[in-house]
Amino acid sequence: MAFVHGKGTSITVDSVDLTDFTNNVAKKRSADSHDITTFGATGHTYQGGLTDGTYTLTGTYDGGATSTPRDTLEGALGTVVTFIYQQETASGKPKSTGSALITAYEETAPVADMITWSATLQISGAETEGTQT
Repeated sequence: MAFVHGKGTSITVDSVDLTDFTNNVAKKRSADSHDITTFGATGHTYQGGLTDGTYTLTGTYDGGATSTPRDTLEGALGTVVTFIYQQETASGKPKSTGSALITAYEETAPVADMITWSATLQISGAETEGTQT
């Protein structure tokens, strides 16, 4: 088995590399399920449909940086942007690309910890799975 550590993950949104600000990427994929069961059946029969999915990004706020997640994500809230997600960064490794609607941006500022941020990207259209060159 070839287990992979998450430290090599890379995420780019709207042509801005957010890797240095991000500490977690959660990718969730799903597909519609249509019940096509007919009379006389003893069990349900299903047909697949459209795919769907989201990316949830989280990280630590950096007030001194340029091109921050706040600038990129909150500034594009409600718009469709491009994204590139790589679980590992090396030639021949997986790469997911596509467009996504930025549906949420949140900041949390606890008294005894660092300010953090999170964002949700709703995949829009087909996501392309490929390999890095």
